[in-house]
Amino acid sequence: MYIHNLNPIIFDFGILSLKWYSLAYLVGVIFGWWFGKKIISFINNKHKNDYNLDLFDDFITYVIISIIIGGRLGYVLFYNLSYFLSNPLEIFFIWKGGMSFHGGLLGIIIATILFSKKKGFDKLVLLDVVSCVAPVGIFFGRLANFINGELYGKPTELPWAVTFPLVDELGRHPSQIYEALLEGGLLFIILNLIIKKTPYKRGECAAAFLIFYSLFRIFSEFFREPDLQIGYIFNYVSMGSLLSFFMFCVGIVMYFRIK
Repeated sequence: MYIHNLNPIIFDFGILSLKWYSLAYLVGVIFGWWFGKKIISFINNKHKNDYNLDLFDDFITYVIISIIIGGRLGYVLFYNLSYFLSNPLEIFFIWKGGMSFHGGLLGIIIATILFSKKKGFDKLVLLDVVSCVAPVGIFFGRLANFINGELYGKPTELPWAVTFPLVDELGRHPSQIYEALLEGGLLFIILNLIIKKTPYKRGECAAAFLIFYSLFRIFSEFFREPDLQIGYIFNYVSMGSLLSFFMFCVGIVMYFRIK
């Protein structure tokens, strides 16, 4: 059994500090920027398209802002609304933590639609590209969750159980690692295999992302403790599973519309 004793702060020089969680976001964005342009170039070369790579540079700004705003508002609305209604100014205290994946996803979708209308770039292609690179950010984000000792799993006696001393002395599922491997590693492989197949169908990767992420997230939620302030909805379903179910339904509808 592993006893968790990791420091969430990489370095702290007083006025200058860096946390693993912040680094995860930074690495995810930089990799997404670089690899996203590689994917667009691949689509242009293999399928004789002419999507403007320079516009993707502008799109990254939209992505960063949408992740921050959408992720924070998603956490406020989905996970802790009563608290923030009583403490509205703390909505802006993002450095204290509290981000929602599903909120960030909605933010990216809205930002993509707005950007596409403004710049004339195909929104389905952009959503495909984001879907292919997002798992890398998710992978590092879940590793950062593990380092922070948050989003921990349910008690277990399995050999790879982890004890989080700031929580209790029980061995628990490293659910953050499960999610990193499924929602990050495996999902990355699946989506990049899809986009490289022939023929390429616009929007297919975006639909596959919604479907497979939802399935992996719902599976992982079985091993993860629910959020303390919410618990289980109807005594059985976590908020993450509920939101992922709706996300799965949207992905299925989108997939069949593309077909």
